[in-house]
Amino acid sequence: MSSLNLIIQGKPLAMDVLAELAVEAGSPAIEPLSKTAWRFLDAKESSKEWVSQACRELECDWAYVPAGLTLSHFGLWMTDMDSTLIQIECIDEIAGMLGLKDKVAAITERSMAGELDFSQSLRERVALLAGLKETTLKVVYEKKVKLNPGAKELIAACQAKGVKIGLISGGFTYFTNRLKQELGLDYAIANTLEVVNGRLTGMVKGDIIDAQAKADWLLKLRGELGLRPDQVFATGDGANDLKMLAAAGVGIAYHAKPVVRHQAHVALSYSGLDGVINLFAD
Repeated sequence: MSSLNLIIQGKPLAMDVLAELAVEAGSPAIEPLSKTAWRFLDAKESSKEWVSQACRELECDWAYVPAGLTLSHFGLWMTDMDSTLIQIECIDEIAGMLGLKDKVAAITERSMAGELDFSQSLRERVALLAGLKETTLKVVYEKKVKLNPGAKELIAACQAKGVKIGLISGGFTYFTNRLKQELGLDYAIANTLEVVNGRLTGMVKGDIIDAQAKADWLLKLRGELGLRPDQVFATGDGANDLKMLAAAGVGIAYHAKPVVRHQAHVALSYSGLDGVINLFAD
């Protein structure tokens, strides 16, 4: 059985705190990865419950990672867009242009928490956008879309290691295609809003990108790239990402809903997306 390293990250920690963590984790040595991240070598997984409680109290992220597992091991990163790669839920911001943000955001929240059927809730929300000028989407993209902390760093690290990047979203191609071009991503998959005479019809064209579609696309791209299951990692925050995270070698919940944090392989709740780099640091 290969040894495990414990990665703890998210905020500066005092030396005495780090020393206590090392003792309780059974780790003989600590490697600093940054000012807010450390690798505890050869940690004992039997200490997981104690580490989990301690990190919850410290408000830090933790993960046990096989020793020697680095970013170079992977060939594909699949990531959700809304509230994962970017800070907003695009559909909520679009609805805000019609004065419907609160109404749509409430549906989005329940959908991401797994309380509503995603496809049905998406059609319900998109229907409320009927009549909106397509040019409004440009305003949302330019004024509202901002990357989450650490996104640029993780993208750059993946590109430097030759890891392909797939952006997949239950949101809309208007946004994924622009992010793909702007950030130099390899793939972009999302739903297409129907537009007639320059206005949204309130309909989505084609099949909905739901939880199963996300997992299917991960498997499809993995196969096309000739990768093993363990050579793919994925990031997401909502119930619509669960099947994709489960299909990945490492599924990472990023500032996610409780249902996702509890089922993912790893949860990052305090770190930025660059926390992934620390998980798989050389």
